[in-house]
Amino acid sequence: MNIINELENISGVISYDQSFNMAMKCSQLLESSELGEVKFGREVIIWVLNRYEDLPSETKPIWNDLIESAGFYPYINNMSKESDLSNESLAYKTRIASFESDYLDKSLHVEQKVISKRLFSGKNLVVSAPTSFGKSLLIEEIVASRKYKNIVIIQPTLALLDETRIKLKKYSDFYKIIVRTAQTVSDTDKGNLFLLTAERVMEYGELPEIDFLIIDEFYKLSLRRADDRADVLNNAFLKVFNMGRPQFYLLGPNIGGITPGFEERYNAEFYKTDFSMVANKKIDFSNIYDDSLSQKKLDSEKLPDLFVLLDSLQDEQTIIYCASPSRARKLSREYLLHVKSMDAIPCDSVEEKLPLCEWIENNVSSDWSLKEALVYGIAIHDGSLQKHISNSIINYFNNKRLHYIFCTSTIIEGVNTSAKNVVIYDGKKGPNDIDYFDYSNICGRSGRMMEHYIGNVYSFVRQPEKKEFIVDFPFVEQDKDVLTDEILINIEKKDVKVQVKDRYEVLNSYPDDLKKILKINGTNINGQMAIYYALEKDIDNKRELITWSQMPSFDAMVYVLSLAEHNIFEFDKHGVMSVRHLVMLLNTYRNKKTIMALVNNKKKHMLQQRKKAPTEEQLMAINDNAIETAFHVHRQWFQFKVPKAFRVVDSLQRYVCEKHGIKPGSYSYFVQQLENDFVPEGLSILTEYGIPNTTIIKMAEIIPRDMSEDDVIEYIKKNRAEVYSILSLYEIERLAEEL
Repeated sequence: MNIINELENISGVISYDQSFNMAMKCSQLLESSELGEVKFGREVIIWVLNRYEDLPSETKPIWNDLIESAGFYPYINNMSKESDLSNESLAYKTRIASFESDYLDKSLHVEQKVISKRLFSGKNLVVSAPTSFGKSLLIEEIVASRKYKNIVIIQPTLALLDETRIKLKKYSDFYKIIVRTAQTVSDTDKGNLFLLTAERVMEYGELPEIDFLIIDEFYKLSLRRADDRADVLNNAFLKVFNMGRPQFYLLGPNIGGITPGFEERYNAEFYKTDFSMVANKKIDFSNIYDDSLSQKKLDSEKLPDLFVLLDSLQDEQTIIYCASPSRARKLSREYLLHVKSMDAIPCDSVEEKLPLCEWIENNVSSDWSLKEALVYGIAIHDGSLQKHISNSIINYFNNKRLHYIFCTSTIIEGVNTSAKNVVIYDGKKGPNDIDYFDYSNICGRSGRMMEHYIGNVYSFVRQPEKKEFIVDFPFVEQDKDVLTDEILINIEKKDVKVQVKDRYEVLNSYPDDLKKILKINGTNINGQMAIYYALEKDIDNKRELITWSQMPSFDAMVYVLSLAEHNIFEFDKHGVMSVRHLVMLLNTYRNKKTIMALVNNKKKHMLQQRKKAPTEEQLMAINDNAIETAFHVHRQWFQFKVPKAFRVVDSLQRYVCEKHGIKPGSYSYFVQQLENDFVPEGLSILTEYGIPNTTIIKMAEIIPRDMSEDDVIEYIKKNRAEVYSILSLYEIERLAEEL
């Protein structure tokens, strides 16, 4: 029996002999030359920390020495307020102090300190470390040091960027924080802190010379994983790096290695560590179920077991991983019905404590199951939800005002929670099976440093076959069967390898002005060229559909989006069926300026397709489906795909028109209106800060219209009483959190 099993079998107080014997065994493990034994020794300490109050006081000094020996300095610092550690020697206190951050009021664990020293020595680092390692703390340390005037931080999701912005807003006296492409760089002695997705890095005009580049979740550079955003992330790296050769820090979880040659080419070091201050306990249910069954049959067997498990965890924070947004909604709805059938009592006054409920009722639908689910401590989280709803749900969860979140792969991409438990219910990510890399990252979301020493993973699916994930850097490797033209065109000529030289010469043969446009747009080269040739063909007989400015007509929108279909985007048949359907939805939203217009249209269509009246449960599902679809269309199409399509076609029509001596159109106002969600320009920064559109429209009545984005933020801060007087409790909560 190993030490952890022994510890689990001890109930109540641990005896002196038991504690002493375990400490001796743990000491031997930590001193071993075998890395696996050292890792296990650290894990033993985490389990002991979880039972620290049960240790006899006589053995606590021994364990304190072992905690230090393991390098768990943040835990030591946290415990030093207690008598156990307060009377230690000066030498001991000096050692502890040496692991304090030079720029933050925090202690670093031993591996964080190693990485910190390398970074501040000027080293370029590519770091692979567990989810619970604390990699993001080092990002804050870089900013807090104020050693770097211009910093770019690239993260994959707006939710993660918003979390980073909130964490770093305390440094706004020293940095202008830039989150939108429309924001200009600081015109004072402040530095610039760019918090952008890869797409926005490419869309941003002329960047200043960057001193430090950070890419979070850098594994998304790989072209060997199914990620249609990999091209633009590679190009964002090349754009920033080639401008001034900045120092960089690339970070991600559970990476086995990187492309040979990258370290030499970029004077970098790949640093891999399995150091963690949180342990995972895995409880495997997967062998109970037959994976060959249909989803419906499998759910009929798994759901009752899931509900029993969740009922037993009702006082803890639990995340349930689901394959897709529709699955997350379905399962959360099923669990809500289960909880209600058990005559469960809603959380005391939760509806009063969670102002989001009132906002949903007034601005979305009183029939949305999420509103009722929140009352019972249940929520959902996925990429379709509006940013302010997602942010609120995570805040409520982390503050223990919610107990369950049914979520999708958004959990993998860095949304940080205080979850003690993770339930892996589905074994897919969308339509595809999750691989070992994704499975490991989901597991890593259980437990939280300084809060939950032990994270529990309940797996309803079999662990995928373990395969080491080697991240390829396509612009270095230049595999002719993998490298895309979209990346190849952005590689400097001197760096192009022989196996792709012929393809590069074809791309390089385009006129310089056209080539610059193709690079900046960062989307499919063949698709862009197809649009270019179509514009050349149509410029005379369809000029009114091409050279418009300000706001487009219905036919102009159909024309532009028809060019984009198959060349920039494909329809996924999720809420949008065709170009004309998309334009109709756009016009509806443009006129009504409320997402409820989309919800009501979808709900009406679904009810018309039914042959008989729905039951109460079916009506709830229809309403949820209509809301999810409307949110998806708004987030994925109106906020991302449509603006991108118009921006690409705009750049190409300008080139064609200027080539032929014709006055070009200008789509920028329409694109700006879409991306700003049709709110006044000066207030549009608030959409990036996760403020509801409804709130911004209210504030537009009292905030002077001619204010710049920066002045708007200051105005709100200085006039909180006046601003708050016209807002609901939820809207006040959002402003207080985000600003």
